[in-house]
Amino acid sequence: MLATSRTVVLQGSLGHLVEVQVDISPGVVGATIVGRPDASLLEARDRVRMAITHCAAPWPATRRVTILLAPADLPKRGTHFDLAIAVGIKAADGTIPVDALTGTVFVGELGLDGGLRQVPGVLPMVMAAAAAGIRRVFVPEPSAVEAALVPDMEVFGVRSLAQVVAQLRGDEVPVATPVGASGGTSLLSWRGEDRRDDVDLSDLVGVADARFALEVAAAGGHHLLLSGPKGAGKTSLAERLPTLMPDLTREESLELTALHSLSGSGTRGLILRPPFLAPHHDVSKSSLVGGGSGRVRPGEISLAHCGVLFLDEFPLFRTDVIEALRQPLESGEIRVVRGDESALFPARSTVILAANPCPCGEYRAVARENRCTCPEVARREYRRKVSGPIADRVDVVRHLLPTGPADTDRFAVRESSAEVRVRVTDARARQAARYAGLGWRLNSQTPGHLLREEWPLPDAGQARLDDHVYSGRLSRRGAVRVHRLAWTVADLSRRERPSDLDVDVALALRTGAEFSLAALGRAS
Repeated sequence: MLATSRTVVLQGSLGHLVEVQVDISPGVVGATIVGRPDASLLEARDRVRMAITHCAAPWPATRRVTILLAPADLPKRGTHFDLAIAVGIKAADGTIPVDALTGTVFVGELGLDGGLRQVPGVLPMVMAAAAAGIRRVFVPEPSAVEAALVPDMEVFGVRSLAQVVAQLRGDEVPVATPVGASGGTSLLSWRGEDRRDDVDLSDLVGVADARFALEVAAAGGHHLLLSGPKGAGKTSLAERLPTLMPDLTREESLELTALHSLSGSGTRGLILRPPFLAPHHDVSKSSLVGGGSGRVRPGEISLAHCGVLFLDEFPLFRTDVIEALRQPLESGEIRVVRGDESALFPARSTVILAANPCPCGEYRAVARENRCTCPEVARREYRRKVSGPIADRVDVVRHLLPTGPADTDRFAVRESSAEVRVRVTDARARQAARYAGLGWRLNSQTPGHLLREEWPLPDAGQARLDDHVYSGRLSRRGAVRVHRLAWTVADLSRRERPSDLDVDVALALRTGAEFSLAALGRAS
């Protein structure tokens, strides 16, 4: 008899519906899995056999069992196929009505006792099933909350194979041992990411132009380079950028939560706020951009999708890590190829690069203030890593200096993150309306050729921008980024189109030059 159940295989963040076709017929006794399974999937024969046996259900011990994973040309890997295979076998031997499997996806790993275990990537699997027209899914009980995030999906959180069989037969569901969590438990605790709940933009003294640059980066999703000696406030500024960003939209929340589910880090429901990740400078390339042996996982730059990725002490990162940032900084996505698997992950995070002027961090441009002991060769090599192709992909550049006595007025009124977030939210709403129906959300994502055609700059502003390009002070890529910045500055000022002043401010933001906040109607 032939029966078909369904599950999902993931290639990066892309899910494919897989038909698990099971045939039980006379022949040489044994169980065979075909359709490009990997080693962990071949082991499913033993796990499923023992799970069925311990559930007091007969295994077709005198028949030949053939299991096809279709489409056969798609590589299959992972232990989450177990439940679909077991259900297919029980339908093929007549225990479960074949019609009961229609329109249903099964996800879960089986233990030898028939109990279910959690697997990573449940949310993207269920999202892929919903896109294929599936409206019912069986998952391990702890994953039910995650699967229920997908709209219009009937989710069954189950503990064992026996419970799944009973549900499909319409019988009374037996009691089973609860499914344990798949993740480890932290033995240590510290403030960690919760520290961002205690920071606010109003905490910062001085650095008015840098605070405005931070607002522009939050409004348009622009990458930011902060340079300056130690103690200038680079880390403090970076930590406050997420506080300026509005809550994630439903679509963004699902995308981000699916990426965290795919990474195996687990989720505690829908992620609603923009994430902030700050990996150490000794991070490996695969950890930052994605990869790994076996199953390809998203990296830190994808886990910070729709949020902030902060790379402190950027020149200390390895050269291969720095060069790997070229594609995500430019296109907002990263393609990872490992063997026969090619995975495409979204990476539309706002990247902040922070760098000291020299390895010791004490260099000052003014000779009487300079306490740097680094050789000039070391300084040149250090700065070289934040120049060239990577720097050309960064929109905003700010050079910071430690706060002086004139900036330390403790009675000065400074805007809070909540006040700035109102302007940022309004600016993003203007962008959403302007780009409605198109494939991007923010100014930083707008294709360069469409900017000139559909959303041009004023003639005088475009002339100044062209002059910078022709004189070699700005590359063509840099000119596109200035164009995008001009639109963000105009959106923050609630102007319908950028003015010449907006273009001048955008040029200053791009080149690191000074600009007048008073001309924009902002207090310094």
